[in-house]
Amino acid sequence: MKGILGRKGDMTQVFTKSGKLIPVTIVEVEPNVVTQVKTIENDGYEAIQLGFDTKREKLATKASVGITNKANTTPKRFFREIRGVDINNYKVGDEIKADIFTEGEVIDVTGTSKGKGFQGVIKRHNQSRGPMGHGSHYHRGPGSMGTMRPMRVFKGKALPGHMGTDTVTIQNLEIVKVDLENNVILVKGNIPGPKKGLVIIKTAVKNPDKVNETEELNSYITEVETVEEVTPVQETVTEEPSDIEETPETTEETQESENN
Repeated sequence: MKGILGRKGDMTQVFTKSGKLIPVTIVEVEPNVVTQVKTIENDGYEAIQLGFDTKREKLATKASVGITNKANTTPKRFFREIRGVDINNYKVGDEIKADIFTEGEVIDVTGTSKGKGFQGVIKRHNQSRGPMGHGSHYHRGPGSMGTMRPMRVFKGKALPGHMGTDTVTIQNLEIVKVDLENNVILVKGNIPGPKKGLVIIKTAVKNPDKVNETEELNSYITEVETVEEVTPVQETVTEEPSDIEETPETTEETQESENN
């Protein structure tokens, strides 16, 4: 098991060399810092705590600052634990980057779904509405509340209420590309949560060792060959002496003396 924290970005699409279109979600994964290593002797279970997204020390609590100081890093905005890892491979202060995953690897992505406020049973529980015409007085109601006895609503009845902001995990997604230079992971398909929301990428629980075959993506960056500029050589032109002697121009006075 391995994992990393990131922020959900925009959705876009990429193309393979064969022309196949793949919809992807961009996940921005800045280097995570291991802030704590939980052991069975001290904590009763094994896990690592990751810190993500640097923030000002003024906005951090004293407890979180103490944790980050032990890891010799800046205060972090998010702290999450990942269980099931081999704690012998981690120590406090280590950085986890995007290259922890490979292209084609199958993963699970966990995030918080978008909040939708107070909603009715049709949108919240996907129920059907009643007839809209012919004198029907039942349109978008919650339906029967139950039997007459014991004169109460049973637990689990689908009713209107707050919808969204739930922890949602989408399993068996595929990593299309890992861009270590830009700290970005491209995940095939959509992932839960709003834009810039916190997401956790972990090894797939049902397929921990599965790696799909990937095609090379098409790149639109053209390589331009640099041509060395050749400085032109200036040729020196030598003037050849002329055999014809130039006669001085005659003035008006000399012309008058010749006529006399």
